[in-house]
Amino acid sequence: MKFVWGIHPNALAYSMTTLGAGMMNSIFNFYYVKLFLNRYKISEAAFHQAQVVFMIWNAINDPLFGYIQDNSAFSCCSRRQFSILYGAPLYALAFLLPWFPWKHYEEGDWQSGLHLIIALCAFDGLLTFVLLAQCALFAEISTRHESRLQLIKYNQVATLLGSTSILFCGLISDNMENFACFQAFTVLVAALATACMCYTGKYSTSQYEQREICMENANLENGDGTLSWSSVISLTKQIMAEKNFLLFVAMNFFQIFHLAFCNNFTMIFADNLIPKDVLPSSLRSIMYGAGFICPQCLVLLSHTSLKKFGYYRIILFSFYFEGVAAAAMFILGSEHYYLLAFYLTTNMVIVQASFSLFNLPLADIVDADLIKHKRRSPLSSMVFGTNALFTKPAQSLAPMLVVTILNQFGYENLNNEVAQPDPRPCGMLELRNFLNDFYLHIKKKVTASRGRVCPFLPYFIYLTHFIAFY
Repeated sequence: MKFVWGIHPNALAYSMTTLGAGMMNSIFNFYYVKLFLNRYKISEAAFHQAQVVFMIWNAINDPLFGYIQDNSAFSCCSRRQFSILYGAPLYALAFLLPWFPWKHYEEGDWQSGLHLIIALCAFDGLLTFVLLAQCALFAEISTRHESRLQLIKYNQVATLLGSTSILFCGLISDNMENFACFQAFTVLVAALATACMCYTGKYSTSQYEQREICMENANLENGDGTLSWSSVISLTKQIMAEKNFLLFVAMNFFQIFHLAFCNNFTMIFADNLIPKDVLPSSLRSIMYGAGFICPQCLVLLSHTSLKKFGYYRIILFSFYFEGVAAAAMFILGSEHYYLLAFYLTTNMVIVQASFSLFNLPLADIVDADLIKHKRRSPLSSMVFGTNALFTKPAQSLAPMLVVTILNQFGYENLNNEVAQPDPRPCGMLELRNFLNDFYLHIKKKVTASRGRVCPFLPYFIYLTHFIAFY
């Protein structure tokens, strides 16, 4: 069934959550580090403490929510659509937490550290609850490869539209310099995102929907909807016993580390490496917006290539391209400011674009697990959640590592003296040179690490493609 304009209603409903989440996630990941470091003056110790708490919670909540959503007797948890519908308003409220300070923070104020802990944990908890249900929908709407490629296509259009929030936020708030406008814009984004995700909760369907309703009724009649830790451990062991799953998780860890590095620190590196008289604020806003918008355009343009070559070859090619680009920029040096801006933007685009394809192999893993263990319904949320258990800590490790090293080279002092002329120009030059070397060094190391994992992936790809899902 299609709309008059040729739009698939179920794919549209599915992608609306991507649109809402994309608007909020882009702003949150791009601005929260700079907000707490530069505006709230959080201490390095408090920042690390918050990231450690976040790392633990981030790893635990994915498999926990995954098990609850796959096995709960309550429809608000077990039904993917209801999880999105009821979780969306809370998700939007959690998004607003960091942008409204509890008071005027002094430098090193302990309350700014507590604020960061609550903001990170609340936002990630609700993000996980809603997006884990959406990931499960991706695997359960259809097992046909063509249908999943169609979902990817709709998803990328939604992500493209959602990522424009970075562009408009930068232009409206002058890259967060006008903080009142920034706050007003985040409230508007939260309201729009809630409406989008509620649309998914009301109108999306999956091929397992009728089976889920029957199982809910049976559980209510028999009273067997209770959860047990033995079941959690048993199902997790079955998922982790798959060599293909472990290989994917290893590669995905480094990809998420690199993605968090790009999202959180591209603005900081650009501000310190490229003089403001060379690249004014308006162009920087366009540059940052392009880093979130262009990946979706790239994935949409590569739709034909995905069908022809498969996602494995496309992802592997992106890794090689990143390594070559890093080497070329290292040889040319950071004095070519426009070329450096282009490189920073291109790097964000390639990393985000390749990461956008990762739901395809995970959906294949869900299908393989369903067939191997002869399950009545797929453990979609548990597979995605177990993957997140080992990969989500990279989201905290990246900012912890980078902030520690930056502060060793005077970045914290530079922020504290932002209103004063720097009496030590050589110190600024040292930081600037270090930023350039550090960026390229990390870039090459992460690319090389993923490159060592990728040669093992053909076994995974070919195995899953030979299974008949059609």
